[in-house]
Amino acid sequence: MNQDEIRLKVKDFNFYYGDFQALKDINIDIYKNKVTALIGPSGCGKSTFLRSINRMNDLIDISKYCGSISLVGDDIFNKNFDIVILRKKIGMVFQKSNPFPKTIYENIIYGPKLHGEKNKKRLNEIVEESLKSVALWDEVRDKLHQPALSLSGGQQQRLCIARAIAVKPEILLMDEPTSALDPISTNKIEALIRDLQKSYTIIIVTHNMQQAARISDYTGFFYHGLVEEFDKTSKIFTNPSNKKTEDYITGKFG
Repeated sequence: MNQDEIRLKVKDFNFYYGDFQALKDINIDIYKNKVTALIGPSGCGKSTFLRSINRMNDLIDISKYCGSISLVGDDIFNKNFDIVILRKKIGMVFQKSNPFPKTIYENIIYGPKLHGEKNKKRLNEIVEESLKSVALWDEVRDKLHQPALSLSGGQQQRLCIARAIAVKPEILLMDEPTSALDPISTNKIEALIRDLQKSYTIIIVTHNMQQAARISDYTGFFYHGLVEEFDKTSKIFTNPSNKKTEDYITGKFG
């Protein structure tokens, strides 16, 4: 029996874009302070599932869902669940780094200010803490009031992670956060993810099998909108229960 603490419980979750069913009867548990990787071919529902967790799919008019996703027992689709609070608790980092066209400093304080933090001293502390958390402080401490877009691609992605954690979320969603980066920047982000899991629960979508094997504790294999298999990463990559999982991991399709 798994002794890890459940942070997010997904039960009989189905998602539709109009008449197209993108996700079918998803049932998985996401565990606290663990890295969960979602793998599978393009178009299989991984990113749709990720965006369902912080209700970004609500922005699509033709979207609809049934089933539940519960954050520590609270159904995130309950009409009384404040979506602003939800997105404070569940941060997101995208495939392409997307700093705001503002200074490095303004990028970090955006979230805390939005949630009511006005104390200048505290905002300065949050900027330093957040940038130190992503190993960026020493690189940018003298450039805080320069444009964020002047940073390199890898630095921009770390800045986006710092911006996401500035509001102290419980869960961090990452949608292929290293796919646009060079190997050195990728290594830095992977090391960062392993470090951040001490404080956060992390869910990462990745097309990189080796990356999933290296950095995750649990892996879910998505295929045609279904979770074909979900288990500890060590088992998924060495002794999968499902033939489709094995075929995907060994490169027979995908």
